[in-house]
Amino acid sequence: MVTNLDAFADYLQKEKKYSPHTLCAYVKDVLDFQEFNKVNFGQDVVDNVEYVQIRSWIVSLVDCGLSSVSVNRKIASLKAFYKFLLKIKQIKVNPLLKHRSLKVSKKIQIPFSEKEVNLVLDGFSFEDSFEGVRDRLLIELLYSTGIRRAELISLRLDAVDFSNSVIKVLGKRNKERIIPVLAVVMNQMKLYLKKRDDLGFVRDEEYFFLTKKGLKLSESFVYRLINSYFSEVSEKVKKSPHMLRHTFATHLLNNGADLNSVKELLGHSSLASTQVYTHNSLSELKKVYVGAHPRGGNDSEV
Repeated sequence: MVTNLDAFADYLQKEKKYSPHTLCAYVKDVLDFQEFNKVNFGQDVVDNVEYVQIRSWIVSLVDCGLSSVSVNRKIASLKAFYKFLLKIKQIKVNPLLKHRSLKVSKKIQIPFSEKEVNLVLDGFSFEDSFEGVRDRLLIELLYSTGIRRAELISLRLDAVDFSNSVIKVLGKRNKERIIPVLAVVMNQMKLYLKKRDDLGFVRDEEYFFLTKKGLKLSESFVYRLINSYFSEVSEKVKKSPHMLRHTFATHLLNNGADLNSVKELLGHSSLASTQVYTHNSLSELKKVYVGAHPRGGNDSEV
């Protein structure tokens, strides 16, 4: 049994406000490292280890075929554990103090174009039924607010403020934020609620979005829905709810929104997280630059 692990889990839940999913992942990673240590170094606990032991674990993970992203995530769990042990003065030196994360090749995510989004929202004939109205609203809300899939699924009825045209969502680490909603989308939300009332009894009535059986939506349901509609209009590899969030941010930046405003709308804790969306807006800026500059016509590319 890893000493201090229960206290660590309690710390993640009550002080760091981590979600149950993240908390379980962190604890599991520490337990996995403990098992590796027990087999390879004959050590039952990992409260005090040398970096060479952690390095051996990293090598074994890579040898097992784990990606750099997955390995870095597991090491992030260990980092949090040892920072906690330092905090409670259980150890004097963090064995990961000088550790550098594995290099990860940055994959450029290409967002949906405005044309592709419009083809879905305006080109499809959504049925005037509960499911048809819900599906269109779900896509529209993801694109027009940039909320995360988990935030959409957990959106509560009492978190929709029709008088002020805003919604309140609960983001990562239980951080609340208020997001403005376009008038046309608020009207769609009102229509959806009328259709929802026709369902009669619903089990998960506190949640805004439901299945036709009156149940809270699942993450896989939302993914399949987005993937299904956008597969009809786009050949892009990724057609996920997160890609609509990515598209929301990119389109705002392309049309002149400042980075800080987009950061607040997305609920990012730092600008660094938001800056990943700027490469697409930069390409649009280049087009404007070449087209507007007196000597831009002499350059075939930028």
